[in-house]
Amino acid sequence: MKKLELFAAFFILSGLTSSMAAGAAGTRHLVYQFGYNTPVAASGNGTGTTTIDITPATDGGVMISGTDHWWNTVRARATNTCELYRNGDVKCSQAPYSISPMQFTIFPLLAHDYFSQLNAAGTSTWSHTFQFYGAIIPGASGFAGQPYTWKCSYHFQGKGPIKNAGPLVLVQAEGTLNQQGGTFLKAKSKQRIVYDPVAKITGIVSDVRTHIPMRSVYSNDSIELKLTKDSAAHHG
Repeated sequence: MKKLELFAAFFILSGLTSSMAAGAAGTRHLVYQFGYNTPVAASGNGTGTTTIDITPATDGGVMISGTDHWWNTVRARATNTCELYRNGDVKCSQAPYSISPMQFTIFPLLAHDYFSQLNAAGTSTWSHTFQFYGAIIPGASGFAGQPYTWKCSYHFQGKGPIKNAGPLVLVQAEGTLNQQGGTFLKAKSKQRIVYDPVAKITGIVSDVRTHIPMRSVYSNDSIELKLTKDSAAHHG
């Protein structure tokens, strides 16, 4: 909790919350710092940035593209493009159908209606289920496997406003991820989310996923993301 409060204070000091435009038309450009199995930071092993572009789609959803650039690497990873629906469903239907662990965490949280059941006090409790279709890239390898549908079910608890952090509220979530087909892998997920209900944007998230069955090296993946830029994308 203390670390999330410090991150939230950073939001206020940097002016990010005032620059977030809810539901902006056209393309929205977001940049998140990430930490993969390490705390989020501007540099260091396991850190980097995820750049996300969101554009409207014809069926009411949006197209969302994510590009990871790992610290101390010359080139960014290939861009992954998926369709994101209002309820948090994600469909990666373009070959290689891939998505990184960071994108797997943040993409659904950017859906228009994902936090629609959070009350004005930021203290409501609710459950939500969505589906993700794609191939998850394991860690920093850059190589995705076979695409599958995953059923993701979460229970949310709004913990109310974060002290000295303006409109930001803390939301805790626990859920299960169930692969539909293949080897029917499963995972448990625990998330701590800093959400701005005014701008309707997820600014900070910590996600710990416990894999079932346990992996040979380690059974948990931890992902931390912190928003550092929110603006309209400019293309030359």
